[in-house]
Amino acid sequence: MREPTIARNYAEALVSLATKADDLEGWGTMITSVADAIESDPTLRLFLDQPRVSASRKNEILGAALQDRLPRLMVRFVQAIITHRRQHLIPQIAIEYHLLVDEVKGRIHAQVQVARDPDDATRQAIVKELNRVVGKRVVPHFSVRPEILGGAIVKVGDTVMDGSVRRRLGTLRERMMRG
Repeated sequence: MREPTIARNYAEALVSLATKADDLEGWGTMITSVADAIESDPTLRLFLDQPRVSASRKNEILGAALQDRLPRLMVRFVQAIITHRRQHLIPQIAIEYHLLVDEVKGRIHAQVQVARDPDDATRQAIVKELNRVVGKRVVPHFSVRPEILGGAIVKVGDTVMDGSVRRRLGTLRERMMRG
């Protein structure tokens, strides 16, 4: 089985546990915290990747470190990953988990590029229109790119909607050159 599939399977199991606990968002925060700790702490990463340290010893140490910070079921989930020597997949499991939660909640993420930082009313108007166009609840991720001059460029999945002034001016220039 390939690693992305394995990570997805673990994420599905975690969604099931989080659903039973009635806390999808909270469990997402927890798995992301564990993943961030592994990615940002070279000592922890080296310890978890060390083949000379048995999985049971890793679980013992990790269990002691996490017992006061995470619910027992989450600690046991992380320990199961380590027991199966899949600890390197924890960051990918966190990503897959959030993708699954987005599916469950009917959300989709959109990259929204604008020429200048929008005010709250503009943000709300953009989100409302994206919700209508996409037919799902859109979670926008705004970034500022002054070179687009105005309007917005929105990327949802593989679809790009370019409503920038820069593109419109380019189209107008092409028409004038042909005409």
